[in-house]
Amino acid sequence: MKRVFSVILVFMLLIPLTGCKGVGAAKHKALPAPEVDTSSMFGVDRNINMSTIDRYLDREDVAYIDVRMLFDPAEFSMIGGDADLSKTIRGFKVVPFPYIATLSQLPVDGAYEGNCLFDVIWTDEGQIESVSANYIESEMIVLELFPKDKAIFLMCGGGGYSAMMKSLLIYLGWDENMLYNIGGNWNYTGENSFELIVYPEEATDNKVYACWRADYAYIEFSKLTRK
Repeated sequence: MKRVFSVILVFMLLIPLTGCKGVGAAKHKALPAPEVDTSSMFGVDRNINMSTIDRYLDREDVAYIDVRMLFDPAEFSMIGGDADLSKTIRGFKVVPFPYIATLSQLPVDGAYEGNCLFDVIWTDEGQIESVSANYIESEMIVLELFPKDKAIFLMCGGGGYSAMMKSLLIYLGWDENMLYNIGGNWNYTGENSFELIVYPEEATDNKVYACWRADYAYIEFSKLTRK
């Protein structure tokens, strides 16, 4: 009798465990494969972009990366953009592309020309011709910030930086089937905007840049080892 009871007890304990596993696996549907919108200047994804991103948040199988600078010297106001990171999307980590690699030609003046992890030679068509690491730690940093075992959603202001970041990752060996350029946050009108500007009544100019709220990847170049 005790033997029968033990078997029943073990069976009853296993049921919720297997059930939980099934629920976890069914939490998210599989992501659509990356598919470039041919009408997009920067190769923004057709399926996952600023119009649809709210459907794809809070996934454990995705790394969410905003590749803008907190305060960009490029004059993006020339094309109707915002050089300051005034808002992002909830759950996105800020990893500025200009600190990762040399920029391709921008359609505005004042582009960042300071320290970066990689020197990249770009063709006139915006393709990568060569890449060389500037620091011994460059590869390690990129591997930690852009995990190879997850899909990566890349976002910037207009779509250009995220396109460059995607091209660089592919060149460095990342699986292009895991990389999505989801476009520019300047056009985002969804419900998950994460505001980095506040307007407290006591502020003298009625505006405070709350950049401390951002999940920001800080790279201190003076602490890295030049090659």
